[in-house]
Amino acid sequence: MILEIADIRIQPGQQAAFEEAVQRGLATVASTAKGFEGAKVNRGIESPERYVLQIFWTTLEDHTVGFRQSPLFTEWRAIVGPFFAAPPVVEHFELVTKSA
Repeated sequence: MILEIADIRIQPGQQAAFEEAVQRGLATVASTAKGFEGAKVNRGIESPERYVLQIFWTTLEDHTVGFRQSPLFTEWRAIVGPFFAAPPVVEHFELVTKSA
């Protein structure tokens, strides 16, 4: 399993609208992508316009090719993109160890 981490900064004062949009985008678009295994969204406490989106993919290619190079990505960005203050920083991770 691959973990995608997106560090997202949104426009000030848009938290409630962004949170609704990201939830809707995950439920209606991202979750339909091949290899999508789930997601989590966390809001910053010290920086309330900062969010960390975690998406779990079966393979790296499920995200980088299957999702990013499909019409689903355009749909996703149409839902969440208007809130971005800057392009998200996205990286991928592999699980090294897990504890209970």
